[in-house]
Amino acid sequence: MTYHTANLSPNQPPLTDHLPSTFNLLAPPGTDIWRKPPSTSTFNAPLLYRSLPLSRFRRVRVTVSADWKTLYDQGGLCLALPIPEGQSSEHLGERRWIKTGIEFYNGGPQVSTVACDRWADWSLLPLPNVSMGASSVTIGMEREVLDGKKGSTLWVYILEGVEKRAVREVTWVFGEEQDTVGDCWVGVYAAKPTKDEGKSERELDVQFGGLVVETF
Repeated sequence: MTYHTANLSPNQPPLTDHLPSTFNLLAPPGTDIWRKPPSTSTFNAPLLYRSLPLSRFRRVRVTVSADWKTLYDQGGLCLALPIPEGQSSEHLGERRWIKTGIEFYNGGPQVSTVACDRWADWSLLPLPNVSMGASSVTIGMEREVLDGKKGSTLWVYILEGVEKRAVREVTWVFGEEQDTVGDCWVGVYAAKPTKDEGKSERELDVQFGGLVVETF
């Protein structure tokens, strides 16, 4: 499968289809993936992704790290679902999506997960080992399989060695595969909604390692 990109910073170093084991995404200030009533709908964060039918998605994982220090600095995995029937494929803001990774909030990096159907929600967990100065996490998203059959649920996991700790269950992701057009996007993103004080043009440099996308 081929990697694609969207919303890249003009300062982004080249990204090739044959990715190294680690690579970086630069997120300019004012970038985000977020939707909140009554009218906020933003999908301008830099992404690197693979495009595939939603029915083929099985799991994705990555390790993400950065110098997180400004409110809402973030990066991690993103699964953007196919466009619903009857909606324009030209508008990314109409897509449903799930993102998970690290987000800087309340003075420190947190494990953040947001799922957006009509509007977005948001949940936070303490970053493992943050008291020891940790600034990275290995995170995964996986389609539930029960008795050999694909389920409708997407699970979000924190991965620590061989341990897989459940973070979030999103039950609606795969329930309407037949009512969508086009492919899903699965990959990584970086975003910087808030400008740094005194350095308003500073970009967030997010490092990713061990990106794996698995399909059925």
